[in-house]
Amino acid sequence: MKQEPSPHCSRRTLLSAAALAAAAGCSGTRPHPGPGGSTSSAALPRTTPWEPGPGEIRPDVELRAVQLVEALGTWSRGGAGTAPARTRTAALGLPADLAGQAGPLLAGADEAALQVTDAQYGGILADAASVLVVCRQWRRTGGGPAVAGGTTVDVRLARAQPRWTVTALHPADPGPPAPRLPDAARSVLAHSRIRLPPAAEVDIRSGTVHAGVLTALLHLADRYRMDVGVVRSGHPPDVFGTDRPSDHPKGRAVDVWRIDDRAVVDPATPRGLVEGFMRAAAAAGSYNVGGPCLLSGGATADQFFSDDTHHDHVHIGFSA
Repeated sequence: MKQEPSPHCSRRTLLSAAALAAAAGCSGTRPHPGPGGSTSSAALPRTTPWEPGPGEIRPDVELRAVQLVEALGTWSRGGAGTAPARTRTAALGLPADLAGQAGPLLAGADEAALQVTDAQYGGILADAASVLVVCRQWRRTGGGPAVAGGTTVDVRLARAQPRWTVTALHPADPGPPAPRLPDAARSVLAHSRIRLPPAAEVDIRSGTVHAGVLTALLHLADRYRMDVGVVRSGHPPDVFGTDRPSDHPKGRAVDVWRIDDRAVVDPATPRGLVEGFMRAAAAAGSYNVGGPCLLSGGATADQFFSDDTHHDHVHIGFSA
């Protein structure tokens, strides 16, 4: 799980709450209807291109990944299907065949709009990277309402000139809903202080998320508002750059990218807020808490860690 410690505590700029609400076609602080719901209007919601802010490590890499996902998941009438998606991909100077890996982003509809809510690293090395692009998507067919959905895409990149190139796309595959959920899962899904993107919400509905993750989220929600990035699906199967299995695909980890409406990666976010959250996660039972701040102490010598991959979110892992 660990790379070399990073000495900084940084953060990213986000879309404003107003912009997110407008994109979702709703009001208030929760930026979405449910993953299978519909907006209140027949028109597609207005969306805003994602932009990196101060505090990002290699923002050009993240932006390269995001722009491809935005291009694949957005089209007007006449632009549906794989062939137009190949054209949009090639227009970015990327291999057109990547459109064939877009999966749920190209789900059938006459038109679609996509909003990226977060882009975090799944791993960043000198010549390779994984960017986890968390997005909501609205699709509309004929004169019907805009139907809300979304996914998380693990975008793999390699260093190239003049820009990094995308080598593969791995959209989330959360699986079907469980016939019966434990009380903790239902509580997490209903909690107003735990904000879940579509793939993470379906992960929890699938019944495959570890009880430790669910109870920790509920404990943390007593003190903090949280925006979750990734739970189980949409994350690399191994710790990036190694052959060690990640806790995420096993349903034993969760990443949080915003705390009390302050993005973890933003240099303006108080260090004490992030440190306090990381220590609270450890107190809630996590054996492996990573983030932009390298903390001392802990129940074990390596309970806390920090590296470039985790400069933009807090990782909370649990043992079996």
